[in-house]
Amino acid sequence: MSENLLEVRNLTITPAGAQDPVLDDVSLSLAAGERVGLIGESGSGKSLTAQSVMGLLPEELHAQGQVGLQGHSGNLLDANEKTLAGLRSDIVSMVFQEPMSALNPLMRIGEQIAEVLRIHGKTARAHVPTRVRQLLDDVHMPEPDSARFAFPHQLSGGQRQRVMLAIALANSPRLLICDEPTTALDVTVQRHMLDLIAERVAAVQAGLLFITHDLAVVAGLCDRVIVMYRGRIVETGPVEKIFSAPEHEYTRGLLASSDLGATDDGRLFTLKTALAYTGPQMPVIDEDRTRSSAPGARRPAASETRMGGAECGTDTPEAEPVAASASDASALIEVSDVTRVFRAGGLLGRRRSSVTALGGIDFRVGAGARLGIVGESGSGKSTLLNILSGLDRPTTGHVRVGDIRVEAAGAQALRALRENLQIVFQDPFASLDPRMRVADIVAEPLVAAGVERDERLARVESMLEAVDLDARSLSRYPHQFSGGQRQRISIARALVTRPQILVADEPVSALDVSVRAQVLNLLTDLVDDYALTLLFVSHDLGVVRHLCSEVIVMKDGRIVESGATEDIYANPQEDYTSRLIAATPSLAEALAAAG
Repeated sequence: MSENLLEVRNLTITPAGAQDPVLDDVSLSLAAGERVGLIGESGSGKSLTAQSVMGLLPEELHAQGQVGLQGHSGNLLDANEKTLAGLRSDIVSMVFQEPMSALNPLMRIGEQIAEVLRIHGKTARAHVPTRVRQLLDDVHMPEPDSARFAFPHQLSGGQRQRVMLAIALANSPRLLICDEPTTALDVTVQRHMLDLIAERVAAVQAGLLFITHDLAVVAGLCDRVIVMYRGRIVETGPVEKIFSAPEHEYTRGLLASSDLGATDDGRLFTLKTALAYTGPQMPVIDEDRTRSSAPGARRPAASETRMGGAECGTDTPEAEPVAASASDASALIEVSDVTRVFRAGGLLGRRRSSVTALGGIDFRVGAGARLGIVGESGSGKSTLLNILSGLDRPTTGHVRVGDIRVEAAGAQALRALRENLQIVFQDPFASLDPRMRVADIVAEPLVAAGVERDERLARVESMLEAVDLDARSLSRYPHQFSGGQRQRISIARALVTRPQILVADEPVSALDVSVRAQVLNLLTDLVDDYALTLLFVSHDLGVVRHLCSEVIVMKDGRIVESGATEDIYANPQEDYTSRLIAATPSLAEALAAAG
């Protein structure tokens, strides 16, 4: 092996009893202090490569080739568990995608960090508590003295990921592997985590292998990129070169799919249409535009201008939110001064606390509008959706969806509401019954509506065709589909009752960029074809900007800003909105900054 920090040669992984490998002749290297991005879609072999380096491959997978690590003289593929355990954390460490699964739910945070220090013995036992406190402080954990006594479920997603980073860097490893560490985080938390990873890797002078499907993240963090496709490396080189002038058609397809600002006749590029993609458009810095786009620059408020589809009351220093008018017949959805307070009782009713999830929400949505609802976790988006769909009731205020007053609706009215308002959830695998075939899943709302069997079958087949799934899908189960296909099934189920309103709750946040582009194109087509009113919930303003004509921005249960999407994006009035926009990864801006 060479003097590189990591050297992988001819790595091939084959499942037991199979002839075709899932990882085929993979070779890569990483120098000390180098930051390398490993990109590709789900199933491309990224995580298997990382697991090979960590010695974490499942027993049913057979690996051949060589994996060398500076500080270890042999082939890691031949090393026993005792040897590998000694290397982990000391020489190589890993941050996983889902911290809630990686952390022990029964142990306090401080104990989990201390465990790593005690096992490897680099820190004297008497100094372990001080070192734990220092590590939590290094990853900028709020109130580290109290955080070390918390259990994982008591922390936010971003805080749990900070704990994972503290554990990974506890013994100052030479190589840090991050496997999709920010995929499930809000954009602002993601930005903080990426900055933190870069800071801590530099502080301990470690190499970084960063695994992701987000090209903009790699462009902003890494020096070099490796592109994987179907278990093979298809392209590698400096980030700026690969992302500006890709040689392999798959790399071009990934670039095209990830660029939400580039369209082909109004449609996002996909892997199939990427030949027409000319590359990311570099932003032009204009000082006058920068000043006019700064928070505080004057832009007509939503309450001053009636927009084509939606009108909202917005909190400003000068005025309270403007209440919606009940007499406005053009509004399909009307939310007026809605609050939602959750109250929890203590033991034997001795203590009572309350949480205000919504605090005075006002907005109207016209028929055919495309309204984006954006905000971080905890901003009240999901609570608002639950009330709109009749799954919850407001504490105070009024909600009208069509002709139905949600706060006073009975069982029959709620049934009618749910026929006219359908939801597509974030995780299709969790929302689809694994024991039901696709035909029954899509037909289920029609059964509840009393539709005859022959008509049900015809409408199910028609709906599957509309979402680009063939008739063979009818007899299959959810686990037999990819993530993007499962989301198409969810969309078909939502639209089979021919609703007026479609609510999409983070429907693409967990999808690969290429699948995301396909699903967004599909939603655009279906909204047009079926004349739907769309409520699209997301923490990603880039996705909302592409799909929605109007947007409301939520923070701490309130609407802090609203208006036309392009106006909000170009000229935000609130610092919070500006932070959301700035935190959204942009491939063009990252390349421009690197250049």
